[in-house]
Amino acid sequence: MTALDQTFALAALISGGLAVIAIWSRRKPWIKIGAVVVAALFIPVAYAGFAGLLSKPKPVSLEWARRAQADAVVIAATLREGEAIYLWLGFADKAEPRAYVLPWDRRQAEQLQAAMREAENNRSGIRMKLPFARSWDDNEPRFYALPQAADPPKDAPGEGPLLYRRPGTAI
Repeated sequence: MTALDQTFALAALISGGLAVIAIWSRRKPWIKIGAVVVAALFIPVAYAGFAGLLSKPKPVSLEWARRAQADAVVIAATLREGEAIYLWLGFADKAEPRAYVLPWDRRQAEQLQAAMREAENNRSGIRMKLPFARSWDDNEPRFYALPQAADPPKDAPGEGPLLYRRPGTAI
């Protein structure tokens, strides 16, 4: 069961509980019917509202569950000047990536672009340091490219140099 399903089930339980209270209260019949209709309409409205949030990136300022997260892998990024920085971040403890939005900051945008260029040249990835931490220390860059991967070893371990032997000669 996903978080959306759990939230929807909770909304349905609350709505159903309110409908039961309205039915058993000492009110006029038209008030009872109105309360049941409102409770019944609340269920699809709640589901549609929560489902609409699924496609929107979450503001980084609203992320409270991952405050202690040290690093995140930047899978994709889009910069909209003067508006926002949109990120698709991957985490070590979650299989699926998440979409986030940072408020526009020119310095962070420049850091991200520099990291993207360096990662493209090195054929490596990009990481974001402390993605959800609120800090006054802005001296250290938040985005950085991973170092270039090491080349494979030239010769297999345990083997000596390759020797050429002319065909037809004895060893």
